[in-house]
Amino acid sequence: MSSPHRDVPRLATLAVHAGNAVDAGSGAIRRPLVMANSYALPDDPSELSWSGTGTPLYTRNGGANQGWLEEKLAALDGGDAAVALASGMAAIHGLFFAALRSGDHVVCSDNTYVGTYRLLTELLPAKYGITATLVDSSDPDAVAAAIRPETRLVHVETPANPTTRITDVAAVAELAHAAGALLSVDATFATPVLQRPLALGADVVVHSLTKYVNGHGDAMGGALIGGGAAGTALVDDVRRDAMVNVGGAISPFNAWLIMRGSVTLPLRMRAHCAGAQAVAEFLDRDPRVAYVAYPGLASHPQHALAARTLDGGFGGMLAFAVDGDADTQNRFVAALRVITSAVSLGHDESLVVHVSGDDERARYYPEDFRRYGHLRFSVGLEDPRDLVADLDQALTATVGAC
Repeated sequence: MSSPHRDVPRLATLAVHAGNAVDAGSGAIRRPLVMANSYALPDDPSELSWSGTGTPLYTRNGGANQGWLEEKLAALDGGDAAVALASGMAAIHGLFFAALRSGDHVVCSDNTYVGTYRLLTELLPAKYGITATLVDSSDPDAVAAAIRPETRLVHVETPANPTTRITDVAAVAELAHAAGALLSVDATFATPVLQRPLALGADVVVHSLTKYVNGHGDAMGGALIGGGAAGTALVDDVRRDAMVNVGGAISPFNAWLIMRGSVTLPLRMRAHCAGAQAVAEFLDRDPRVAYVAYPGLASHPQHALAARTLDGGFGGMLAFAVDGDADTQNRFVAALRVITSAVSLGHDESLVVHVSGDDERARYYPEDFRRYGHLRFSVGLEDPRDLVADLDQALTATVGAC
């Protein structure tokens, strides 16, 4: 029996083909790297806006590789518009810079990337009089109670960095829109492979492209993808305000690298999820481990919600701690042979970083995170059996055999 006709290709097909075409100049079947900062002007440029983004003009206003990448990103997330910027934090800053004015209020997840936390708790209040209330966004009642008449934006991160907490995007979207606010979702951990927040009611989705979308640890970038009239308008504002006028443009080379890496995103995410599940189950069984936070474990507080709202896996990120003090955590990391101690995440190689229990965001973390600190573990593409063996030998070297 033939399958029903689909107007929109599936995600894996979009990852390969969206944004790509035969190059008219060379006949190459892949978009070229265009290392130019300026583009030829028409014979009569008098009607051009020198800050315009519709006509190729100047790479700070948008370059060829950036445009092709944006086409792919919009397709992957099911959005109507996308803007690619220099880093994930450039995207987060661009979102807040374009969406908010002095006196506005934001409701935000209390578990977020540290740069987001600092923007909302330090920089924006001090410089612009923008206030924020941080809440447990996995609790819709807490979100509803935090919304004020001056709330213009609800921003959630799911799964959250570093606790892997899950937020019900559809439920929060209803609350935000009922109050006349926009909803933005940082979906860096999930990627479009596991969740498409725009389809759940979000206005804008944010990604640090540096992480899974690129996937190879060799390029930096960030993006906002908007859906519907409000989301598209906000993306346009970010393009004009944060990219053209503030200068957060992505370089052509980074856009090209991320475009190349994104092709294998669906394949890589399946491997990341499978590896993380195997590693989390091993750690969860080991008495030398104090705790494990991974949405794929039945012990995770939002496991049922994650199973209902994430499609095809629970992600490649987990957090855990060895049963011991900070020195124990550091000795364990030093004993690892396959897993690399480094910041960032979503690379082909597995990465681990130790963060102490007195981290500036610690008061918002679960008790175990505060007591032991945490090891944020980005499970890479190595064979999970080798990762488990590496963890096991490092545990034995640090605290002894089971």
